[in-house]
Amino acid sequence: MLNQKRGIGIVTGANVKIGAGCAIWNYVVIGDNSNIGDGTIIGSFCDIGKEVKIGKNCNIQAHVTISNGCILGDGVFIAPNSSLLNDKYPKSSLLTPPVIQDGAQIGGGVTILPDVVVGEKAVIGGGSVVTKNVPAKTVVSGVPARVVMTLEQYEAKREAFIAERCRVNK
Repeated sequence: MLNQKRGIGIVTGANVKIGAGCAIWNYVVIGDNSNIGDGTIIGSFCDIGKEVKIGKNCNIQAHVTISNGCILGDGVFIAPNSSLLNDKYPKSSLLTPPVIQDGAQIGGGVTILPDVVVGEKAVIGGGSVVTKNVPAKTVVSGVPARVVMTLEQYEAKREAFIAERCRVNK
């Protein structure tokens, strides 16, 4: 429990496990039997359901909903106002939560529907609605989300953008 940071208004259910070095900011709800890995940061106003598993060194920004039973690997990033949903035919007793694999990046305002697997190091563009599995190391965007480029192409565009911004701001 070393170096843990806590905001105000945090509500945790029974048997919640929070790893070392985690930061949990204001007004976060964490449901029963959920596990949060070492070094993970959870922003304000997040709702984390029951029996959720969040890996190590994740960054979950403000106003994110992670429904009951969701699984997030290590190093996952989720931007603000995103939702991971678990009930394909509400209100049913059969939940099929999404799985987000290691290193995936989810943009702001994204909705990931039930029974979806987001592959390792995949990138989901902001505002997308993910209705189908996302292959590893691909970038998807849109409503519904579709593959728009490879991770390699995305990283090249990102580096060019950063280089241009640094050049302009000198």
